[in-house]
Amino acid sequence: MGSAPAAPAAHALPNGLAAFLVFFSSGAVLVLETVSLRLVGPYVGVTLQVTSSVIGIALAAIAYGAWTGGWLADRRDPRGLIAPALVLAGIAAAVTLPVVRYAGESLRGGAASAVLLLTALAVFVPAALLSAVTPLVVKLQLADLRRTGQVVGRLSGIGTLGGITATLLTGFVLVAALPSTAIVLTLAVLLGATGLGLGWYLHRRGRAALPGPTRARGALAVLGIVGAGLTTVAPNPCDVETAYHCASVRTDPDRPSGRTLLLNSAEHSYVDLADPTHLEYAYTRWIGAAADVAAPARQRLDALHLGGGGLTVPRYLTATRPGTDNLVFEIDGGLVGLNRRELGATDGPDLRTRVGDARVLVGREATDSRDLVVGDAFGHLVVPWHLATREMAAEVARVLRPGGIYVQNVIDYPPGRFVRSEVATVAAAFRHVALVAPPDAVAGLVGSNFLIVASDAPLPLGPLGQRIAALPEAASVLSGATLGSFVGDALVLTDDYAPVDQLLATA
Repeated sequence: MGSAPAAPAAHALPNGLAAFLVFFSSGAVLVLETVSLRLVGPYVGVTLQVTSSVIGIALAAIAYGAWTGGWLADRRDPRGLIAPALVLAGIAAAVTLPVVRYAGESLRGGAASAVLLLTALAVFVPAALLSAVTPLVVKLQLADLRRTGQVVGRLSGIGTLGGITATLLTGFVLVAALPSTAIVLTLAVLLGATGLGLGWYLHRRGRAALPGPTRARGALAVLGIVGAGLTTVAPNPCDVETAYHCASVRTDPDRPSGRTLLLNSAEHSYVDLADPTHLEYAYTRWIGAAADVAAPARQRLDALHLGGGGLTVPRYLTATRPGTDNLVFEIDGGLVGLNRRELGATDGPDLRTRVGDARVLVGREATDSRDLVVGDAFGHLVVPWHLATREMAAEVARVLRPGGIYVQNVIDYPPGRFVRSEVATVAAAFRHVALVAPPDAVAGLVGSNFLIVASDAPLPLGPLGQRIAALPEAASVLSGATLGSFVGDALVLTDDYAPVDQLLATA
């Protein structure tokens, strides 16, 4: 006959409250981790290294916080530690904003150590404090040693669910609905309020698998070896697998000298090795038309390209305007190497390539140093958010000489929320803006490329319109009141609030 379970100890928290504290604190860590990518992006870029740094620092904070919380739980009454941990985490989260923004200016575009330092400043302290909450709560709930596994397992599962919920909520809802500043400050207030409320509540209460059969194991081992062997002989869609892309180059069967660059299986660039003036895609023809009217024919330009791809436009400018200085910012060093091997692109007097994030590199360029800036950077089919903000457009305007032209390629789909916002964003930094797009795309019937053309001086709209009208594909040049009507009251994107992915969503 079994004995009755022991009564819960008087110092244990109600199960619902314990579950809430673990769920909330674990979720808050993931909110901070997700938002920290937005906080550090303008200073060190949005690269694989930055993303990895944020994840790694957050995991380190979770590990050290949990370890420390468990150590303290065995040495002091946890009832006196949980509320202070929450309040301190709220304070640390609030302080994160100015710390990152001040430190970011000093660490802007720095090396790996600078990236790690900035990401640590963004997330480590509040995440470590929050991660200490779970072991403190667990210690309070271990009233019956016969239920230790059940208690630990349940609270651990609740903490994981909190993290999952927070990750999805932040990525799909919060970033689209609120600026990063508002998210962090709201979280800080909630943490502080929860800590204070918990302290008041406790004060009122006067508390502060077995291995399978041999044959099965052998079969699994054989399947593993066969699977590994098949992987080595399976067709590889990549000519090179870079840190950012699965990249390949394909020969055009209808044009022996034509080459198509595919990134992650999507057509990205087209280059004619024998004729650099050949522009295959409509949007590249629009860029070519804008470049043609940017200055008198054959006059050299100082051009800056944000995103390299297959280097189609730099080749075009070199061919049509001899002596042009093409400076290309390309984040993917592997793609630069592929261009050299497969597409014959080599650095020289007319082409210089710098590997790095365009947002960071633009900040290093001299004021009034370029006649033409071409924005054609994409993460798959999406303009990276930190290259689509008002602050980025202002940096481009700073780099351009008086009368210089900025052209930016974007892709959008019905209902066209992103392109409207991006035109409004560029217009916040430039006096004169026009938009080149197919009529059906302007009407919201199809997805398409759009080309934003901007300058601080009046644009050569007449010559540009004539060249666009002469191209094979129908396209319109919108400006003035027509463009204003198209844009409407669209959101101006900023470093603090740029929900690019959500604006691009079709549903």
